[in-house]
Amino acid sequence: MNVLEVENVYKHYGEYTALENVSLAVKEQSVFGLLGPNGAGKTSLIRIINQITAPDSGKLTFMGELMESKHVAYIGYLPEERGLYRKMKVGEQAIYLAMLKGLDKQTAEKRLKQWFEKFDITSWWNKKVEELSKGMQQKIQFIVTVIHEPKFLIFDEPFSGFDPINVNLLKDEMLALKKNGASIIFSTHNMASVEELCDDIALINKSKKILDGNIADIKNMYKENIFEIVYLKTEINIADILGNICSILDTSTTKDKICAKIKLMEGKSNDLITKLLPYISICEFKEILPSMEDVFIRQVKDDSLQ
Repeated sequence: MNVLEVENVYKHYGEYTALENVSLAVKEQSVFGLLGPNGAGKTSLIRIINQITAPDSGKLTFMGELMESKHVAYIGYLPEERGLYRKMKVGEQAIYLAMLKGLDKQTAEKRLKQWFEKFDITSWWNKKVEELSKGMQQKIQFIVTVIHEPKFLIFDEPFSGFDPINVNLLKDEMLALKKNGASIIFSTHNMASVEELCDDIALINKSKKILDGNIADIKNMYKENIFEIVYLKTEINIADILGNICSILDTSTTKDKICAKIKLMEGKSNDLITKLLPYISICEFKEILPSMEDVFIRQVKDDSLQ
C-alpha cells in the first residue's frame, strides 16, 4: 500500500517552474529517498506535502484520502534550515513544541525524558539552547520531530553537522521508526546514506522527475558488466586467456593474490569463469554494480545535455 501518492504535480512561482508533472509514490513502512541537485525542486515538493503551499495542478493522496490540512497532524517534518528559541531552556522548549504537535504536557514530558535518556542528553534539560552546539541542537529538533509518533516523516538533510557517531545514532533511529510502522521521505545529497537506508528513490532535476524506482533494480539497470576476480598469484597473464571477450580495467597484487577488475565485452559471466578455471585458482568472484552516486551523476549529466 502507498501511504503517499503524488500525481502530475506542477508548481510555478511567477515565470519560474519549480515542479513539472512530478509523480511519485511512497510505500507504507519504507524509506523513500528524494534526491536531486540544489534547486531541482525537492523543497518545493516537500512544502506541498506539508501543506505549506499548494500545487498549481495535480493532486496528492495521503493514506487513501485526498490530502488536506488535517493530514499534517500525521506528519513529522525536520527541515534543512532549523531553528530553536535560543534563550529558552531546552526542556521547556521541547515540551512547548511537543504540545504544539497535540500532546498534553504530562505525555510530552514523559516521552521527552525517555528520548533524552536514549540519546544520553538528560544533562541538557535545563540548559539554554544557546549553550548547545549545532549538532546538539539538531538532536533536540530530531526528537521534537518524532515526539508525537507520526506515521509519516520527512527528514531533509538530517545528518548535516553531525559527527560519524551521531550520524549512525540517527540512522539507527530512522530504521527503528520504519520497523515500528513509519514511512519516511529522506532528502539528502549523501548517496552512501541513500544506499544504506532507502528502499526506493526518485531523482528530480530541473523541476522534472528523471528517475525513480527500487534501489536494487536501479543499480542493476545501470550495471556495465564489470566484474572483480581475486585469484592466487600466478605467472599466467589472464588477458592472454580471455582474449577479446574482456577488457582488463585494473589489477592489484598482494603477497599471494591478484585482484583484477574486468569488463565483459561479450558473453556471460559463466563464460568468463569457464575460460579461467583451468588456468587459475579463483578465490572470489563478484559483479560490481554502480553506486547510487555514480547513477546520480550520470543521470543528472545526461539530463543536462538534453
